[in-house]
Amino acid sequence: MKPFARILLAFSAIVLAVGAYAHTSGFNKMSAAVAKSDLVPFVGKGLKVLWLQDSVIALVLAIVFGTIAARGSRVPRWIILVLALIPIATAGFVYHFIGNFIGGHLFLTAGVTAILGGLLYSGGGQD
Repeated sequence: MKPFARILLAFSAIVLAVGAYAHTSGFNKMSAAVAKSDLVPFVGKGLKVLWLQDSVIALVLAIVFGTIAARGSRVPRWIILVLALIPIATAGFVYHFIGNFIGGHLFLTAGVTAILGGLLYSGGGQD
């Protein structure tokens, strides 16, 4: 696996892990805001699920990209590229529904660096 591909995938993993941590850290504040709101209980509980789901997905992708970067795993290039579409799609949703927001920037950065790392990735676990 090319060293620059490893660096890009590792960077993507770090960005996703930091983003997951920051997002999860805001869960109690969001929960308090939901409790004070007039949201229907089903919607409020759904928001909590989606909040944590976003953090879990980012953390799982961080683990996958970090493992590939660290071990030069025998992962087909197309798997990396498809997985990198998840943070890119998430960034698109953030920009569409929230607008110019740091979460969108983090997901876009992580997705683009993972795609670039995937394009440079030689696959087959070879260096």
